[in-house]
Amino acid sequence: MISPVDRQLIALLVDGRFHSGTELAGALGVSRSAVWKHLQGLSELGIEILAVSGKGYRLATPMDLLDSERIFAYLHHRASGLLTGLEVHGLIASTNTYLHELAEQGVPGGLVCLAERQTAGKGRRGRQWVSPFGRNIYLSILWRFQGGPAAIVGLSLALGVATIQALRQLGAHDVGLKWPNDIYWRQRKLGGILIEVSGESDGPCHAVAGLGLNVDMSAKQGEAIDQDWADLVAVLGGSARPDRNRVSGVLLNHWLPVLAEFEQRTLVDYIEDWREVDCMVGKTVDISIGSLAHRGTVAGIDDQGFLLLTDANGELRRFASGEVSFSKS
Repeated sequence: MISPVDRQLIALLVDGRFHSGTELAGALGVSRSAVWKHLQGLSELGIEILAVSGKGYRLATPMDLLDSERIFAYLHHRASGLLTGLEVHGLIASTNTYLHELAEQGVPGGLVCLAERQTAGKGRRGRQWVSPFGRNIYLSILWRFQGGPAAIVGLSLALGVATIQALRQLGAHDVGLKWPNDIYWRQRKLGGILIEVSGESDGPCHAVAGLGLNVDMSAKQGEAIDQDWADLVAVLGGSARPDRNRVSGVLLNHWLPVLAEFEQRTLVDYIEDWREVDCMVGKTVDISIGSLAHRGTVAGIDDQGFLLLTDANGELRRFASGEVSFSKS
């Protein structure tokens, strides 16, 4: 957890200007040595702080904190009506894990969780999602479905389409989808979707749909990412730092209706939209399934959402799952 003093200190520093130790101590009601200890704690959270003799302290780059009221201000009536709650956490292990635990306790669907930082953020296949404090979007939504897991096959593809639509509304261009659930910009990873489903095979189930989206991340903060990546600052041309509260609100405006309607609409209603933003068609890729690897040219996806791959012999193959990467040869 982030202490109230730490959060207040961050709020004082988010403007990106220098603040003296004396000024910060007075505002917080603590000693200057206590200020120093709290600043050290923020550094351990990955928050980059500059200290200059005679000037004081400031964040290396300005930061905007997530705020539930500000996010609500960006929500359309349709989206806000689907919410049962919206929580913003300073520090959490994983937004997906948190909502899954609440789901097991019977919490109703429609609950949204966002975090400034995750200590155990989840990527696909057990990978950790790099989650520096206050720089990106870490968002999860709990939703309950009546038809069982089979009724929501392809939900991640539909949410991928919704994410692209939200990004376009925010002014992002050249964004696309990499099967099955990654958001890309010019062959660099911008974000990813992770859906975890639990429940009866032929009865009610719940899904936790999570999104990690890079917004404003420094090269140092992204060092742990093992592939080419981008953030919204780069996508938007670096002209302005995106307001993460607005980004969150716009994403929810597009995600919540998809979750609410998916059992009635199903994947078929999103296939053509997905194909229009497929960034892999015609590219040579490698797909790994366990210890087996396959190489071929992507021919799109079929109506069930399976990946179509033309191999070296000209044979068209279908894949229901697998780890896909752009071939480097």
